[in-house]
Amino acid sequence: MSSNRLPLSIAFWDYDRTKPMIEGKIGIDGVEPRYVPLWVEETFFRMLHNAEFDVSEMSFAGYIVSLSEPDPKFIAIPVFPSRTFRQRSIYVNRDSGIKSPSDLKGKTVGIPRYRQTAGVYIRGMLEDYYGVPAISIKYVTGGLEERVQEGKLWSMSELNSKLKNDYGISITQESEKSLSAMLENGEIDAIYTARMPSAFNRPNGNVERLFPDYRREEIEYFTKTEIFPIMHTMVIRRDVYEENPWVASSLVKAFDRSKNLAYTLNYQTGALRYMLPWMNEEIEIMENIIGKDYWPYGIEKNRKTLDAFLDYMHRQGLSKRHYKPEEIFAKETLDMFRTDSNSPANL
Repeated sequence: MSSNRLPLSIAFWDYDRTKPMIEGKIGIDGVEPRYVPLWVEETFFRMLHNAEFDVSEMSFAGYIVSLSEPDPKFIAIPVFPSRTFRQRSIYVNRDSGIKSPSDLKGKTVGIPRYRQTAGVYIRGMLEDYYGVPAISIKYVTGGLEERVQEGKLWSMSELNSKLKNDYGISITQESEKSLSAMLENGEIDAIYTARMPSAFNRPNGNVERLFPDYRREEIEYFTKTEIFPIMHTMVIRRDVYEENPWVASSLVKAFDRSKNLAYTLNYQTGALRYMLPWMNEEIEIMENIIGKDYWPYGIEKNRKTLDAFLDYMHRQGLSKRHYKPEEIFAKETLDMFRTDSNSPANL
């Protein structure tokens, strides 16, 4: 690439919607990218703790929490590489008596981290859609599969005290056992978690999903609310953005083109790209429910989801105020340049 391009390190997982960028099929205007495809948990840790990359994928909740710092290190762009409905992410002990969402009231629920994006959505969804107030649950934080080091638990104690005093949220910390083992043994009644607990996979095990037919439940939820939960966003380090504000628009444009190419590559009828015999039918189902652009970027197509999530973050004590979507993304991305079908800019 030409030496007058800005070199940027860009970390994200190699999703189908980002792979065209990694493979060089989609370029970024004015940028010489150095892609670092990493599993998301490593990307988040390295960016949040050390700001190692110029641009990276980030937990949506982690980003909103970072805005409360005295000198926020990141600015987001409205690109959402990961999103997942979360009815599937509530696991219960078979002997807990939990058969419907209302049965969760008064129960003890494990959560890997209170600020985990999946948990924020689950608590908000349960309260607004199913009528289960967040304060009606007793929460236990800890490692999903391994015990949590005490140092990490101590670092959460101040937040937990504030949540109890200011929001009525009851959280205790578990350092000796994993949440998965506690759920299987009946020491907790349920778990809200992004990752499936190992106890769920055991033959003749004692753990099941709250919603066994979660697909039907999630489709009905989306049809009524138009909320398609956003798990991750993309962020730019503030110092990089402030020196080069134009990169925000260049990145959004590239990510959007990469996603659109993935739409085309994924839906092939002559030969299937992936080892999924009914993948095309799945795409057609998604298009019928969500629309042709079933993985939308930008604010307007995601406004109901963004408004709901920002409301959840504030109500659950994780943001200093109720942000509006326009406040959390780079201003250059709020009103992007649009081309007509004959514009040479489309080439």
